[in-house]
Amino acid sequence: MNSTPHPVPAPLARSQNDRAGLARHFKAVRERSRALAAPLSPEDCQAQSMPDASPVKWHLAHVTWFFETFVLERFEPGFEPFEPAFRVLFNSYYNGVGEQFSRPQRGLITRPTLAEVWQWREQVDERIARLIELTDCAEALRLIELGLHHEQQHQELLLTDVKHLLSVNPLRPAYQRHWPLVSVASVAPRWIEQAHGLVEIGHPDGAGFAFDNESPRHREWLEPYALMNRLVTHGEWWDFVQDGGYAEPRWWLAAGWDWVRAQGVRAPLYWTLPHAPNALPSVFTLHGEAPLDPHTPVTHISHFEADAFARWAGATHTEWRGARLPSEAEWENAAALLPVRGNLQEGDTFHPLPARSDTRGLLQMYGDVWEWTCSSYSAYPGFQPAQGAVGEYNGKFMVNQTVLRGGSCATPASHLRASYRNFFPTDARWQFSGLRLAK
Repeated sequence: MNSTPHPVPAPLARSQNDRAGLARHFKAVRERSRALAAPLSPEDCQAQSMPDASPVKWHLAHVTWFFETFVLERFEPGFEPFEPAFRVLFNSYYNGVGEQFSRPQRGLITRPTLAEVWQWREQVDERIARLIELTDCAEALRLIELGLHHEQQHQELLLTDVKHLLSVNPLRPAYQRHWPLVSVASVAPRWIEQAHGLVEIGHPDGAGFAFDNESPRHREWLEPYALMNRLVTHGEWWDFVQDGGYAEPRWWLAAGWDWVRAQGVRAPLYWTLPHAPNALPSVFTLHGEAPLDPHTPVTHISHFEADAFARWAGATHTEWRGARLPSEAEWENAAALLPVRGNLQEGDTFHPLPARSDTRGLLQMYGDVWEWTCSSYSAYPGFQPAQGAVGEYNGKFMVNQTVLRGGSCATPASHLRASYRNFFPTDARWQFSGLRLAK
């Protein structure tokens, strides 16, 4: 799900039933975006808290721009734009389309108003619905499906971006005032051995929608390995903090140690460290400020932090001896036969929850937090970048990024699958990112 690439899906044939399903899915996704914005004021939707984040109003406009620019402009008879100036204003980074407004200054776009953006969305929704009903062009339908997955990416970004925005307000306001947590004891950590040897990785042909960076399916060799049965918790991370984990250079990659010192990092993003001895930190959530629950998965950590924790855990805990981050191939191999089920966006908790079932299998593989891997984001063998403006940024981002897997509490369930590859720079941590140990 990154905020950057929107790769092109593989060709997909459609029957009339498929077309009706696409129309229902289009309506549901567009209505979900409106529901996610509903708790916010126009002022909330206007502001931008940092260059990596975008205003809610911009997200709502950009996904509409996508449908107008890549679908209606090409396939609607007698096409006319809602407002020609929006082509530049809400273009993100598609050089093939033309100029873009400066990303760090998106919060300065006070016109159009939020009401005008909603009017634009409604008009585009009507036109897309009509196109789904009438077009005979398979490519138009494929692009509409791509646009829906693109919008689901931005639904997740809407939540993570507004969380950062509200966190910088000294009033510590809540996105929604409904604390979802019922504190339960942590499931005991346990290593779960996984199948190994020669395995197939990547999206299977003909298995439904996938981005092009998930293909081609190919073989990889995996040495014997095990994954931890659950995610690393806030309580386990607090042990790392109290043990001086952020002050000990031997746990950190060189670039990570430079980052810790330059940024003065002492804990995950959104933590407030306590002044009183034996007290726990508090943490900012989409439900406002709350006491840290030690049984919930740790989140909002960078790859640097995840890697340092794994090194510390493997060296200081006998039961975690040999701990490291999994590769993306190890993660996908373990998740391939598991259903996409967990604490995902549809649950409206918008916060990671404790593992609730002490079974002998893997828990929390989908939802709660994106899981950092040790894998650099790069092309699979035989990968060919998609042609045209829609796919221009996929291949270009295959450098200086690290892969995450599994989705988070802000990710829509219908947007996920075992082969889904998310990726961010190693210092990014405003997303719901956490970790699972491997050995």
